[in-house]
Amino acid sequence: MAGETILIVEDEPAVARGLEYGLSAEGFRVWWAKTGREALALVRARDPQLILLDIRLPDLSGFDVCRQLRAEGRRMPVLMLTARDEEVDKVLGLELGADDYVVKPFSLRELISRIHALLRRAYGELAEVAQQHLRFGDIELDLERLQVRRAGKLVDLTPTEFRLLRYLATHPNRPFHRAQLIDAVWGYAGHIGDERTVDVHVRHLRQKLETEPSDPQLLVTVRGVGYKWAG
Repeated sequence: MAGETILIVEDEPAVARGLEYGLSAEGFRVWWAKTGREALALVRARDPQLILLDIRLPDLSGFDVCRQLRAEGRRMPVLMLTARDEEVDKVLGLELGADDYVVKPFSLRELISRIHALLRRAYGELAEVAQQHLRFGDIELDLERLQVRRAGKLVDLTPTEFRLLRYLATHPNRPFHRAQLIDAVWGYAGHIGDERTVDVHVRHLRQKLETEPSDPQLLVTVRGVGYKWAG
């Protein structure tokens, strides 16, 4: 892909300009919003393909922006920018529907790598027509329309949740380490801190697909390893 549009939501001009310069040099089209409300207006008017969302904003927080975007049904990847060692920020961002996060200070190379991975997964692999349906009890995965139904009702998944489910469901009963899932689903080599990302998305899937999320029968934990799809 080339020329994808990215919205930077960052109130610090020096940080925003540095990101704008680096991303533009990489071939992206870049917009910049200084506040949460400005970001929401730009998203509604221009529909960017990815959002870089700082948590600390002068009006709405990045959490509020992400929550509102997902409530409106907007499914573009959201990559949150969070302060170092603020674990609550990372987890809450993922709980609200962010696809990934990077911790300040970060290298531009790492950021661009994660952006490319998110864009490739959201608009490349998932856009390919698979001509395939998978069924596990009352769960149906339509890999052509990129939809999931439970008991005939459409389940609202984010692109990352769909990728994770698709990967596990197309490898049934095979356990995967969290690092393997980070590489396969997010598209980069995982680090220890990234394991929390997998856990949060697994919990989301369980809440949406399992009859009893606290006692999962489909997306199960493999002790000492990670997760597997046992549908």
